[in-house]
Amino acid sequence: MSDLSVVIVGGLHSDARKAAVARLLADVPGSVALHHDLTTAAAGTVVRTVRDADGVRYAGEAPLVNDCACCALREDLVPELRRLADAGDTRLAVVELWDSVEPKAMAEVVTAGGLTVTGVLTAVDPALLLPYLGNGDDLAEAGLAAAATDQRTVADTFARQLEYAPVLAVADSEEADDEDRELLAQLHPTARRIPIGHGDLAGAALAGFDVEAAAAAQHPACALLPAEADAHGVTTFVWHRRRPFHPERLYQALEDLTCAAARSRGRFWLADRPDTLLHWDAAGGALCVESAGPWLASLPDAAWEMLPPIRRAAAALDWHPEHGDCCQHLVFTSPGLDRDNLRRLLESCLLTDAEYAAGRDAWKLLPPAFDTLLEV
Repeated sequence: MSDLSVVIVGGLHSDARKAAVARLLADVPGSVALHHDLTTAAAGTVVRTVRDADGVRYAGEAPLVNDCACCALREDLVPELRRLADAGDTRLAVVELWDSVEPKAMAEVVTAGGLTVTGVLTAVDPALLLPYLGNGDDLAEAGLAAAATDQRTVADTFARQLEYAPVLAVADSEEADDEDRELLAQLHPTARRIPIGHGDLAGAALAGFDVEAAAAAQHPACALLPAEADAHGVTTFVWHRRRPFHPERLYQALEDLTCAAARSRGRFWLADRPDTLLHWDAAGGALCVESAGPWLASLPDAAWEMLPPIRRAAAALDWHPEHGDCCQHLVFTSPGLDRDNLRRLLESCLLTDAEYAAGRDAWKLLPPAFDTLLEV
């Protein structure tokens, strides 16, 4: 098998994504693009196209797997890439993902298949950032579901596409203003932002990519969340506390907290579940709350050795002598953010001094308001 490099290009902004792929094909000699079109899934097939800078080389169909178009993509992609590698005449395979397919899953599939992912790019039109982050419609309603059971929304899918990629291929949009560009910078401050029309996308595609590190960076315990920022009408507010939430008061405030910002994320600590690290993930006016496992402070020392080094390092950086890594760390990013009101609302959901002083045994007896959200 030849040394084939694979770059994954994703994103719901299809015009920007197609422009980024076209730029890569034009700039990298010996490159081809693979695309699986899932719009025909209702008819029972997925259409695969392989093309280069001169046009389509060949096209074919892949059957659905378990009535899942995304599963068909997974099953078909690696064999196609291996065929390209074996042929020996392709330097770079550009995997152009269909609209709602997330790059994390595909990067892991390609790597598990023994191939080398050298880059992951999400293509973005800055003018469309806020409309997509504010779109709480189900993907199915928008005709973008990757499977019959797909329950994702446009907003949360777009947020994950944006935040996973270390490189953002940015469309040269005449409609985008300073606020749009600032929102992009604050949502993913560590990303390289490369203009599609006049940037080095080829260099980014071949620069190298660490799948394990990228996955760890998405885990709520390790994620490098944005820092405080305020520019061009866009604010990022970071809220960090060492006291657990009262479950009922937080639950009652969820709607206001979820709608306070275009995007919010992080980890939080509930008094009635003091040993559980909970993940906060909100976009488009909808909130996803899920358990992300135990806080390290709740584990015996022997269990630490079984955890990834990055997880132990993240906990050590944020360690408190009394509570260990248990904390509230939530980040809200949005134009027009009311920082003071948001802070007051969050503070009102914490345990009072008397509730806090009652101790963990008493905390665990508080009404379990989050059981439904956590499907307990």
